[in-house]
Amino acid sequence: MFKIAKKSLIIAMIAAMITMPLATSALAIEYWDTEDPTGGEMVFDFVVLRPVGLVATAIGSVFFVVSSPFAALGGNMDTAKEKLVKDPAAFTFKRPLGQF
Repeated sequence: MFKIAKKSLIIAMIAAMITMPLATSALAIEYWDTEDPTGGEMVFDFVVLRPVGLVATAIGSVFFVVSSPFAALGGNMDTAKEKLVKDPAAFTFKRPLGQF
């Protein structure tokens, strides 16, 4: 059972990495574009970009916790929190579906 779940996760991550270049033209659009997104953009956002953003938020949170003593000593705790946790979380949860 674990092998099947592991293989499925690996296949999903490979598929996400393969389809990521397809979003380059969509990512060139302004961050808060006022035009209505197409259905394809919304599906791509939901299927590919939101899970990737969720993984980036989780990984950034782990790196923030690990690096927080060094960030505190360096005096850039707020910058580290913003770049490693807040920005990926905002990309994943705060923007409208289909608007990159």
